[in-house]
Amino acid sequence: MIKYEQTICPYCSCGCGIYLTLKDGKIIGQEPWNEHPINEGGNCPKGRNAYQFLYAEDRLKTPLIRKKGKLVKASWDEAFDLITSKLKEAGPNEFGLLASGKNTNEDAYVEQKFTRVVMKTNNVEYCGRLCHSSTAAGLGPTVGSGVMPISQLDIEKADCFLLVGINPSETFPMMTRRILRAKKKGAKVIVLDPRNTVTARELGDVHLQLEPGTDVAVINAMMKIILDEEVENKEFIESRTTGFEALRDHLTNLDLLEMKEISGVATKDVKKAARWFAKARTGCVLYNQGLNQHITGSDGIKALATLALITGQYGRPGTGLCPTRGQINGEGTGDMGCLNVFYPGFQKVGTGAHEKFEKLWGVEDLPANPGLPYTKMIQQTKYLWVIGTNPMMAAPDIDNVQKDLEDKELLIVQDIFPTETAQLADIVLPASTWVEREGIHAYVDRRVQKINQIIDPPGEAKPDWWIICQIAERMGHKAQFDFSSPGEIFEEIRRCVPPYKGITYERLENTVGGIQWPCPAEDHPGTSTFFTQKFNTPDGLGHLQVVNFQPPAELPDAEYPYILTTGRSIFHYHTGTMSRRTPKLDAEVPSGFFQINPKDATKENIKRGTKVVLTTRRGSIEAEAHVTNEVPEGLVFLPFHFSEACANKITNPVLDPACGMPEYKVCAVRMEVSK
Repeated sequence: MIKYEQTICPYCSCGCGIYLTLKDGKIIGQEPWNEHPINEGGNCPKGRNAYQFLYAEDRLKTPLIRKKGKLVKASWDEAFDLITSKLKEAGPNEFGLLASGKNTNEDAYVEQKFTRVVMKTNNVEYCGRLCHSSTAAGLGPTVGSGVMPISQLDIEKADCFLLVGINPSETFPMMTRRILRAKKKGAKVIVLDPRNTVTARELGDVHLQLEPGTDVAVINAMMKIILDEEVENKEFIESRTTGFEALRDHLTNLDLLEMKEISGVATKDVKKAARWFAKARTGCVLYNQGLNQHITGSDGIKALATLALITGQYGRPGTGLCPTRGQINGEGTGDMGCLNVFYPGFQKVGTGAHEKFEKLWGVEDLPANPGLPYTKMIQQTKYLWVIGTNPMMAAPDIDNVQKDLEDKELLIVQDIFPTETAQLADIVLPASTWVEREGIHAYVDRRVQKINQIIDPPGEAKPDWWIICQIAERMGHKAQFDFSSPGEIFEEIRRCVPPYKGITYERLENTVGGIQWPCPAEDHPGTSTFFTQKFNTPDGLGHLQVVNFQPPAELPDAEYPYILTTGRSIFHYHTGTMSRRTPKLDAEVPSGFFQINPKDATKENIKRGTKVVLTTRRGSIEAEAHVTNEVPEGLVFLPFHFSEACANKITNPVLDPACGMPEYKVCAVRMEVSK
């Protein structure tokens, strides 16, 4: 008998609806969900091929323990006993847990609670550190919150878009449909990107093709032009912001010619963009890792938020700075407190949050000091639990990551596949995923949706929350982890995380498209637009920021004459764990490649398909050349999905001092034809 089950796509953070086709308990196909408000029956290539990875031959089905150098099958009890005995030896500063943006909220909540209650440390992080920590560091001081302030549905209300370091045509195609609708109604699209992406070519009315890492110079130039031409929103500045005099003094002293020389962007194009954005009725800023992943990523976001504030582009549907998170639960995992400086609900470590949670959880001695960020945790802990993330692909400078992981007293990896990180583990635990367990996710615009269990997990695979609770019980904390279902966990989340208080499983089951937090009561519809009356800062005002341009940490020289930058392909997803196990997607782009400009290719004697060795100060990889005008002279673009051409083997691990974000987007590289 054929059945059709509604669910949400497991790729990206848009939260598109799909139907899965089942026969005899197995998924055999899928159909569009026409009534779902996010995608309205459309799906991107990944969304149209959402389920095949579940049936890959190398799914993890039993626990594995390393014996005599090899991972061998073990029982759950054997794995639990070994983990418990080892973790009882670990001091708080010696343990760390890396969670996943693909967890459910219930999984993530239990994981951070275990780290704090059982292990007595704030050493808990997730992939948000590597993609949007600069968002929190940049938007916190300016508007007081690092989340998308509007609904995805309202994006199409804008009449001017500023797309900064984002290529939505490939990374968020369903969001791009809304930009296209607005464009048909006359909206202008400004693209700020070093590459001539499909977004720049097909959506952009003006392309500010800047030198990588010079976003602050361009944004400062736009603000100077706006103030020089007196097209700022004076009423908004006076009534809703502070710090304008210092900003004006700073911008007055800027030299537009110098900004042009730094960024490579013609002043006439910057003027056009500045005027369009300042004069727009509704200006929407969408940005992503192209802005974030620099040592100055937080600076770029502060400057961008300041631009939106002086033009009054905040507090109405379709306005504001919109960070576009990549993972299905990239928002929710942060909401649940899988961050070294935040308890659940973004209640900051060091401000008394631990005392509140001691009462809520019925425990004593919760950690009051910040834990280690993601990369430092890999380097400095002795006992590391990695859940649903793959630092051997995702973290920068992979060779040193491998050394650090191999030196652990205990490395536990909990995942659905034997990832590159799992290959180094002492213990591997098989997890259930996506439609194999019940739970909720919070998507890019704070939209909370529920995913039901539709099929059984393979073999002995178990939900992440269940595994954590078993270990917690064996370590003497049954009272705090006595959960029998995700629903019980979510009821505790509702008590502990105020923005989720009014959201229930029953409401989510009966609300197509979910509910946007904050939702303070069960009769509250959810909040689509932030900052309508005041910002989330202590004084309720938007704080304008003075930001000076700082160059990237590593620029080309005689030995390494090109700039390397990284990014995504429309057919693949992050570290490739899921998409490369999906035959239709993998067939589209089956192996690693890099893009090089035709003039550079001629100079280096490279043709399309040539195997080339790319070398930085961290190491070398080999990839196939794609010769294209999508990249300008001097720039090399490398997708990061491919383990055989692992981009992060050669990226720069230097960090943004404000947030610990690695500078993935700029480093110096040389190339030579492979022999």
